[in-house]
Amino acid sequence: MNLSYFLAKRISRGQKGAFASTIHTIAVATLSIGLAASIVSFLIMEGFQTTVKNRIYSFSANILITKLSLNNSMEEQPFDFNIALYKHPEEYELVQHVQEYSHKAGLIKSPDDVLGIVFKGVGKSFDQEAFKANLIEGEFFHFPDSGYSREVVLSRVIADKINAKRGDEIMVHFFQEPPRFRKLKVSGIYETNLSDYFDGKIIIGDLALIQRLNDWPDTVAGGLEVYVKDLDRVDEVYHEIGERMDYDLFVEKVSDKFVQVFEWLGLVSRQVKILLGVILIVVCTNMISVILILVMDRTQMIGLLKAMGARDGLIRSVFVYQGINMIAKGLFFGNVIGLGLCYLQDTFKVIKLNPHDYYMSYVPIGWDWVMVMVLNLLLFSLVSIVLLLPTAIVSRINPIKAIRFD
Repeated sequence: MNLSYFLAKRISRGQKGAFASTIHTIAVATLSIGLAASIVSFLIMEGFQTTVKNRIYSFSANILITKLSLNNSMEEQPFDFNIALYKHPEEYELVQHVQEYSHKAGLIKSPDDVLGIVFKGVGKSFDQEAFKANLIEGEFFHFPDSGYSREVVLSRVIADKINAKRGDEIMVHFFQEPPRFRKLKVSGIYETNLSDYFDGKIIIGDLALIQRLNDWPDTVAGGLEVYVKDLDRVDEVYHEIGERMDYDLFVEKVSDKFVQVFEWLGLVSRQVKILLGVILIVVCTNMISVILILVMDRTQMIGLLKAMGARDGLIRSVFVYQGINMIAKGLFFGNVIGLGLCYLQDTFKVIKLNPHDYYMSYVPIGWDWVMVMVLNLLLFSLVSIVLLLPTAIVSRINPIKAIRFD
């Protein structure tokens, strides 16, 4: 048996109820709380980022293609969307789906109020499965074989403002010359909680209605939305599409269009990383203090071992084993606490949020097991290396003074 390991186990057994036992418990508790806080923070951050990104992407895809224009209007310049990307998306390895869309400004007139809105027209290629997560009531409207659908999907915000519910008819007035209006039926209600960007102003209807109002042929739209198979490679697809697109078309990443939201997500990520740094500093400092106390508590034993011919490396490894034992216990309890809290929040949604401020009604959990493993390895590796610093004091202990130490 390894002598250092044997001595470390005997010391651990013999210190129960002693002062060193209390120090051991404090060290394990510090590690446990530090790892638990790191796991909870990173999984919540992952949940925030995934939830917000998915809601934006489900509404606006990953990449947008529009007609190049200096006009800042919400309404796009029309163009023939039957380009190679639309007709043959399979030629692009990472492109999952392409769909046409267009916007048109208008207002909804109710008995009590007039509300400005933006009518988003979508075609039959619209990915209803991606959007389904946002539907909270009713269903998506149906596309007729001919003509255009007279149904729309409202946001919860707009529906509450005009006091409308599923099955009601609303009057939508469109800004054009001459002005036109249409009586449309509410087929469903959606909610993304992104009121500043979607819920507060956008209703969804048939693109054919906009084509009819603008006297466009059915091959013309305001833009194309492109879904990418791998979100980590959006930049790659963006550059590929940009290189193969006509010069009169503008290619834009959704992350650039809604840059404020994505910068906010980046800020959250930076804050969590800063928190991890603080936790690591506190844990490492605490472990150095604990090992120094254990070494001081066993000064006489160190002197006796040196007097019997034990090398400094053997004695140092005794305390390293003790430290690793504390780290292992701390990681175990830290994982139990951290993952347990995340499981409870993910299952029961205990902690609620104001959706108008945080874009969601509860604290989300994003299960990233790779990140959990990285946190465990990072904490274990860093603290194990730090253990070598306080044990260096062993080589400076004089055996004669140590045996007489009290």
